[in-house]
Amino acid sequence: MKLITLMTFATAMAVSLNALAEGGGDRTFDRALGANASAMAQYAANQGKAAPVVKEYEYGMALDVVKVVSVVRPQTACEVVPAAMTYEDSSGQLNTIRYSVAGECRQRGG
Repeated sequence: MKLITLMTFATAMAVSLNALAEGGGDRTFDRALGANASAMAQYAANQGKAAPVVKEYEYGMALDVVKVVSVVRPQTACEVVPAAMTYEDSSGQLNTIRYSVAGECRQRGG
């Protein structure tokens, strides 16, 4: 019985890792970014502003952040992962920037 349980657990882990290796994490982020885009479009409409367009961060890009409106948090992963932030600049325009950060790595202590 323990062998069957162990084999089932190992199979589930292998399938999970395979899904992440094939972009499962990216799909998760894309869904979160899409949900954020919908929420920010509604927020912009309520504020009487244009909905923000997602831009990729480039090293050295000058950001004029006056107020952070929303953050799409990084995934729990021990690697570099995407994140996004929607902010208001000094002219009142909403901007969404997509960037890479170190994932929130949570390893079990031993």
